[in-house]
Amino acid sequence: MTSPLLQLEQLSVRYGSVQALHGIDLEVRQGELVTLLGSNGAGKSSSLRAISALVPAGGGRILWRGAPLAGVPAHRIVRLGIGHCPEGRRVLSRQSVAANLELGAYLRRDRAAIAADLERCYGLFPRLAERRQQLAGALSGGEQQMLAIARALMGRPELLMLDEPSLGLAPRLVGEVMQALAQLHQGGLTILLVEQNAQAALEIADRGYVLEAGQLTLQGPARQLLADPELRAAYLGG
Repeated sequence: MTSPLLQLEQLSVRYGSVQALHGIDLEVRQGELVTLLGSNGAGKSSSLRAISALVPAGGGRILWRGAPLAGVPAHRIVRLGIGHCPEGRRVLSRQSVAANLELGAYLRRDRAAIAADLERCYGLFPRLAERRQQLAGALSGGEQQMLAIARALMGRPELLMLDEPSLGLAPRLVGEVMQALAQLHQGGLTILLVEQNAQAALEIADRGYVLEAGQLTLQGPARQLLADPELRAAYLGG
């Protein structure tokens, strides 16, 4: 097997006296869709924030293509090819859909490729194409989530990390977002997906990890986790 694209080795994160992560090990290989599951407060978001250098690691190592990321600032993480779509969408509400997407490509200079990627995003999320001149703050919650994902894609990441993309969405929109992620995965994009919606995430993932109180309790192929009685009782209603 090839070496992991991303690897966490005994990663710990602390907020003052609160230990959010207790030495977790996780890996994502090129072309995989890996999901990190767990309830609210389990440490899922802290994992992504540590990878993106938005919070400091309190211990352990984060490796990108085998090289440690210790001391690498957040803007350099993006340049290395790691895109982060945060929880809560965080679109620029007073800017248009098109402006939000263009800002996603801020670090790029390949104008022709940027234009092609913009059209690709509009093809992936046709609603954004219909609303390209509309202010992002006027979009529905589902449309804002689509915009947040598309904005991250405009950076042309090698690894796309998504934090709770289904949070607060109606079931129909959850299905649309997950279908888009599955399509991106089938196109070869490597994805690390943080989710509380275990069923939706495992249906499109290759592998999964389960976090509880900052510690990994289960991991394995997605189909295996879907059938796991402990996981089904905790997250899938038995």
